[in-house]
Amino acid sequence: MIKRCYYEVLEVERSAGEEELKKNYRKMAMQYHPDRNPGDKEAEEKFKEAAEAYEVLSDPQKRETYDRFGHEGLSNSGFRGFSGFEDVFSNFGDIFGDIFGFSNGRSGSRTAPRAGSDLRYDLKISFTDAAFGISTEIDVQKMDRCRTCNGLGTAPGTAPESCPRCHGKGQITQSSGFFSISSTCPHCRGQGQIISHPCKACRGTGREKTSKRVQVKIPGGVDTGSRLRLRGEGEQGENNGPNGDLYVFIYVEEHEFFKRSEDDVYCRIPISFVQAALGAHLEVPTLTGSEKLKIPRGTQSGKIFRFKGKGIPHLRGYGNGDQIIETVVAVPTNLSRKQEELLKEFAKIANE
Repeated sequence: MIKRCYYEVLEVERSAGEEELKKNYRKMAMQYHPDRNPGDKEAEEKFKEAAEAYEVLSDPQKRETYDRFGHEGLSNSGFRGFSGFEDVFSNFGDIFGDIFGFSNGRSGSRTAPRAGSDLRYDLKISFTDAAFGISTEIDVQKMDRCRTCNGLGTAPGTAPESCPRCHGKGQITQSSGFFSISSTCPHCRGQGQIISHPCKACRGTGREKTSKRVQVKIPGGVDTGSRLRLRGEGEQGENNGPNGDLYVFIYVEEHEFFKRSEDDVYCRIPISFVQAALGAHLEVPTLTGSEKLKIPRGTQSGKIFRFKGKGIPHLRGYGNGDQIIETVVAVPTNLSRKQEELLKEFAKIANE
């Protein structure tokens, strides 16, 4: 099924801010919530579609990727959406608590471990580096554990305190007759603990923006659009959750002499009228040096020759592609009087 535009799903403009996104998502979550539409498959799909749209557009990193590369860019960066309702509720339990006034036993704990966000890095490399591979380092900007408080969010020498409102549970329970309704604790926002003395470096978040040099080994045979996945090099997970991954997308610069088609390389070499007519032996550049090429007598412009195995290495296999050479007969533009006389004599003999 073709996915709709996320902005269209939430009925917002591309310039919509966080509050407008949240407001429209709340409206749609309330309209299509499965408890309000039991057995309605269409409502279920719209509920999950709205949740996926909000998950992307409310996350600055995912939103930037989507704005630049669309659904395919998100898919290439590792985003897969939600697997089911429980996945939705575990991510947005606080929003549903705000909408319906209770957790209904579905929303996940805010203190549960959550994987960090995946990151994307665009790397430009040369034609020859793409052909033979290269090991390089890149600087990655990301949110990582605060070095001052070691991710605790508290000032040095202090520690988080149990929330006095919910006593560390993250939820408060209200009873009315036979019913007990649980909702997210507004005092600690479901964390179960509060920070009275926040770390000044990260302002209590436990994370700070850092730059890390990451070693990237690029195999021979990559091309523009190839991507490498570096596990655990994304942003730090929350509540001791695993780090996200880093996806490196490759862009290959054009070469002044060679052109590429899959694993074959193409080049064009000029030959003179005399070489084409009488034949010749030439030195032709390849990716690994030069090779001798025999030009037979009577070679026409556009004649194709092939060097077996002198192309790009196969990325997922053995061997190399070929180098394909096209000859172009160069017509002289500045002739001496002697040359003109000889050509006229040649034409006369050839009955031209």
